[in-house]
Parts: sequence; structure tokens; C-alpha cells
Amino acid sequence: MSSFNELQVRIREALLEHIPKEAEISRIEFEGPNIAVYTKRPEILIEQNYIIADIVNALHKRIVIRSDPSARLSEKDSLKEIERIIPKEAEVTNITFDPTVGEAVIEAKKPGCVIGKDGATLEEIIKATRWRLRVFRSPPISSRIITNMRHFLHSKSKTRGKILRTMGERIFRPTVFKTTDVTMTALGGFQEVGRSAILVQTDESKVLLDCGVKPGFSDPSQAYPRLNVGDFDLELLDAVVISHAHLDHCGLLPLLYKYGYDGPVYCSEPTASLMTLLQLDNLDVLTREGASPPYDQKDIKDAIIHMIPLNYGVVTDLAPNVRLTLHNAGHILGSSIIHLHIGEGIHNIVYTGDFKYGQSMLLESANTKFPRVETLIVESTYGSPEDIMPQRKTAEESLVSFINETVEKGGKTLIPVPAVGRSQEIMLVLNRYMTQGLLKEVPVFVEGMIREATAIHTAYPEYLDKKARDKILYQGENPFQSDYFTIVEHPEDRPSIIEGEPCVILATSGMLEGGPSVDYFKNLASDERSSLAFVSYQIDGTLGSKVRKGRPEIQMMDPDGKMRVFKVNLRVESFDGFSGHSDRNQIINYVGKVYPRPERVIVNHGEKAKCLEVASALHRIYKVETCAPRNLETIRLE
Repeated sequence: MSSFNELQVRIREALLEHIPKEAEISRIEFEGPNIAVYTKRPEILIEQNYIIADIVNALHKRIVIRSDPSARLSEKDSLKEIERIIPKEAEVTNITFDPTVGEAVIEAKKPGCVIGKDGATLEEIIKATRWRLRVFRSPPISSRIITNMRHFLHSKSKTRGKILRTMGERIFRPTVFKTTDVTMTALGGFQEVGRSAILVQTDESKVLLDCGVKPGFSDPSQAYPRLNVGDFDLELLDAVVISHAHLDHCGLLPLLYKYGYDGPVYCSEPTASLMTLLQLDNLDVLTREGASPPYDQKDIKDAIIHMIPLNYGVVTDLAPNVRLTLHNAGHILGSSIIHLHIGEGIHNIVYTGDFKYGQSMLLESANTKFPRVETLIVESTYGSPEDIMPQRKTAEESLVSFINETVEKGGKTLIPVPAVGRSQEIMLVLNRYMTQGLLKEVPVFVEGMIREATAIHTAYPEYLDKKARDKILYQGENPFQSDYFTIVEHPEDRPSIIEGEPCVILATSGMLEGGPSVDYFKNLASDERSSLAFVSYQIDGTLGSKVRKGRPEIQMMDPDGKMRVFKVNLRVESFDGFSGHSDRNQIINYVGKVYPRPERVIVNHGEKAKCLEVASALHRIYKVETCAPRNLETIRLE
């Protein structure tokens, strides 16, 4: 008997020792990071849920209860039973089935009616259908991406089942070596912003943290992480963990599957949807611009079928000697601080990714408390002594004043925004100040992927700031659907907006690198009455960076495909207070608040001078070991 089978037998014996015989266990499988217990009577274990809780505490493994396929009603008959049992007042909007995991997903406007008092309605459905249930509140705005991903996974349920079992065998494989060595190799995003990628290696495992691109660069040697180094081998890679959905952290992920990676990618649930949205859009933009995309839709679908979405705070096995926990980073919806627990407590790494240590209208502040921390990897995007942002309220009032002045001159305010994060933040700000009468009521035109990204935000309200979450969940009010907002459905509508009355235009992309914001900029650039407000970071080399730095003329392609010089006469201002990144003070304060205190701090995701400056300041203030490595440097952590 192989060591793997021996492990499987030991786990099976431990489970059967605790689980009552009447549950009728049919089989036990390793499925991705989960141990799946298949039972012909799942209601027994659901009614006696303490049994599974006791086993989890004993084994320190994720255990899920699944109904045996032979015990389930067909999807057609289950749908009839669910519709019969759930009261009409629940207002069910959608029911989907995932045969891979034996789950029925129910979306309803009043999920409490689906659950019933003390879960009575759910239990009745489970007994009648033998499907496990997940209940969600129907999002106020339907998401095309979420719907399509669910349909795709349903259509590939058998394939995904095989993939999960293969993952499980690798994750729960017996160890060969005792973990004594832990190293970190900088593959991208060190002494620079963009193409973030970190390879963490132990004697037994290899884990990649992020796999991004650098916007504004076409040369792969500058735009992509250094995946061509000798230590990087896709066949030996155990897992990829994505901190959040921005392309500089996830934009090259599908390429890994194109070149043969067949392992899991872990991220938060919102990140799974947002990442897919942005990757598909990036593919579309590159194709329209005549560039050669590094991957295609098939590779994105391969990534989807390998995704393991996680909730914050859930401990998950990545490899025999590595466990992962995600925590709120406060940067964008679903952004995660990554905690890796290596070996039997030999080393703990906390990687902030992009984080915001401060409250906003959209998200809660970044998490600071972890079970253990030896090494902290922290970003430094706004790390220089000059990078002190105004208070959020001050930034809001400055933007409102800026827009009011533009309106008084009869102009239009263009706000280029990333589709994810700043778009929703600015929508909340504009809605609140117009509602309060502090911002002149003018149309707010919203164009690009903002609508779809906003729909995904409303699908995961539990990840939002408490006030925004409560409005959506308990007050029936969706601030993203304000009467002030007009969705621009077609590019043909732009001329009437440009030639019309004063207004505000929210358009992607945030760095003027493709998207409708570029077209609006071309048409408004020469208008002295109009203005442009930057509310997000502008990476060097992008059009947004050039405009932000005050170039009086910009050379761009006109609608006829000819190069033309555009004069920049409109007023340009930056409002750094809206950034989803922490400023200098917040970075330093955050490191001081991280508990327990790390032994080492590694600084990345910033221009060279900023990385070095933050590392120096942290060493001086906290007397902790710090460094700001360059790309391709390897650091021994243990």
C-alpha cells in the first residue's frame, strides 16, 4: 500500500469512528483542499453538525459533507421540490445546480424565508432532495460574469470533479523531507510597480503569489514576471494564490495554463469573478488594438475551472506543509492579505498585496491580526516622505468643489477610473454629496465595465463597508443604482454627451490606457471649460501618467487611424485621497499595528526610491530587519 493510500485509510478510519452508521457513508475523497464525505443521508450529519466540527478539530482539515449522487433527486425533480417547499414570499430569482459538489444554489430577495425558522425550511429541502444548499440574497444588479461562470462550471462538472480529485491527491501527498528551508524569490513587482509575482519555496513545495502584468509595456521582458528563471517549473508548482483582481497582480495567470500548469488557483470569491472580468476585457482590448495577446479565452476558462474560491479567515491546505488563510486587505472588493503557515509552525509569511489601512465608503480597513508572523511583505506604492494623502473627507470635499467649479464654467468633468474599486467608491461619493445638496445635480454618465463590476459588488455585499452592506442587505437601498447615474450602453451615445450640457463622466480605464476614457479625453482635451480628475495611481509610461505630469500636447491616434497631436487645455488635477493604496503614514502605522510583530519586513510594489525609503524608515522606527530586494533576488527566510 502506498503512503498516500495509508494516509487516506487513516483519515477514513478517523471519520468512520465519529460518524454514525445511519448516515450511510458511501465514499471519502480528497477534492482539492477538502476532504469530501459522501453520504446517502446527508440530513443526519447536517442535523448533528457538531459531529463534523469535532472531526475538523481533531484532524485540522477542511471537511465537507456531500450527498452521494445515487441518493439525490434529479435536477428537474429537485427544482420542483424546492419550488414547492419555499414560500412565495421568499421571491426566489434563480436556482442553479452544481453536480460536481452536489449543491443547489438558491438566490432569493428574502433569503430568510428560504432558510426558515432555525433552518427548518432548508432541512426540509435537504431531506426531500438530498442536495446541499447555498442560499444567497439576490443581487440588485444581475452579473453576466457570475452567471456565465456558473453555467460554464455546471457544463464542465465531470471535468472539474476529476481536476479536484487530482488536486487533492497532490495536496495530501505524504511528505518526503522535513521542512527546514524556506525561500522567497522576487519574480516581479520589486523596486517597481506592476507584474507582481513571488515564488515561495520549501523542501516540499512551491507556491506562486500573484502573476501580473505591467500596464503600458508591450515588451515581455518588461511587462511580464520573470518566469524564465531556473527555479520556476510549472510541473512542480503546487498552487497559485491571487491577492486581488487588478491586472498587475493577475493579468498573466491564464498564460500559466496555456503552458501546461494544471494546479489550483486560490483567491477570494469576489476576486474570482472580478479577475475573470478584467482578464477577458484585457484580451478584448489587446485584440482590438492589433496586439498579440499572450493567451486566449480557452486559457481563461482553464483558470476558471481550476479556481478554489475562499472566504476570509478559512484555513486551507495548499501542500503537505503549507496552509493558506486570506484576510481583508481593504484595497478593492475581495482584495486579500495572504497568510502562509509553513511546516509545523516553522515559518509564517504575511503578504499584503495592495492594501488600504484606512476606512472608506466602500470597504473596511485592512486586517492587522494574524496567528503568527515571522516575515511581512508589504507594498510601498505611496512610500516616499511626500506621499501623505489628505483625509478621505478632505479629498471628497476637494473633488466636489472641483466638479462644482467645472459645472459653473459650463464644462464637463472626466474621471478616468479603474472598473473595479475606485469606480464604485466615486459613485458612492457622488451619490451622497448630490443627495445632501453639496454637489450640483448634473447627469453622471457611467461607461465601460463599471456596470458589470458594480453588479459583482452587489453580489458580494458581505465584503463591503458596514454602511454600504446594511443599505443593500437590510434597507433595500442600492446606492449604486441612484437616479443620478446614467449607464452609457453604446459608443454612439458619446457625441451627444460631449456636445451636451455640463456633466460628470466616469469611464474606464483609470490610466487612459484604452477604453472609453481615451475617447472622451481626445474630445475634451482642448476644452478650457472642462476638467479631468485623476483618482487612482498612474503607472509611469501610461498616457495617464503623461497627462498627470502636465504635458501640454499628447500624440495619439485619431478616429481615422492617423497619428495626431492633441492639445491639453482642460484643467487636470489629481486627488490622491481616493487611492485604494495606503499612503506613507498608513504603511508605517500598519507595520506597527501588525500583531504579532514580524521579525523581518520585505518591501515591494513601489518605485526603487520608495521601496528603499520605506525599508529604511521601518528599520529606524521599529528596529526590525528590513530589505527592499530587486527582481530575481532570492532571500532565505528560514
